[in-house]
Amino acid sequence: MSTEPIQMTRKGYEKLKTDLDYLKTVRREQISEYMGSAIADGDLRESAAYDEARMQQSENEARILEMEDRLSRAVIVETEDQGDRVGLGARVSVEDGRGKTHHFEIVGTYEVDVLGGKISDQSPIGQALSGRSKGDVVQVPLPKGAQQFKILDVKYE
Repeated sequence: MSTEPIQMTRKGYEKLKTDLDYLKTVRREQISEYMGSAIADGDLRESAAYDEARMQQSENEARILEMEDRLSRAVIVETEDQGDRVGLGARVSVEDGRGKTHHFEIVGTYEVDVLGGKISDQSPIGQALSGRSKGDVVQVPLPKGAQQFKILDVKYE
């Protein structure tokens, strides 16, 4: 495992702790009950339910280790209001070259939720927006070619 620090927002850090707690308590208990039920059914050599329970247990424990590692390396970047400047934790509204508005929240790499509008500060769009201000126009290199975005609004919560 890496020893490199991981930048994240306080909100992302708290969510990671909550998710880890869920895996260690609720999910472990669910898997334990499922495994107990499979054991009670008898012959474990041919039990697909038991094999499934063991696989779920293995995946859950690996996920727990991964999350504990992330938490141990986490560096919380306080998302203090930086005015109109884009930084970690900013909610940014931009307009693309076709006049369509997009909304992003700039987060650490392990907090990304593209469908939820959370993009990494290390992504092409995140890098292009970081440090820029409301009214700036940025050029973003994307797989389908460079695209321009105008920053309409920057907010911190």
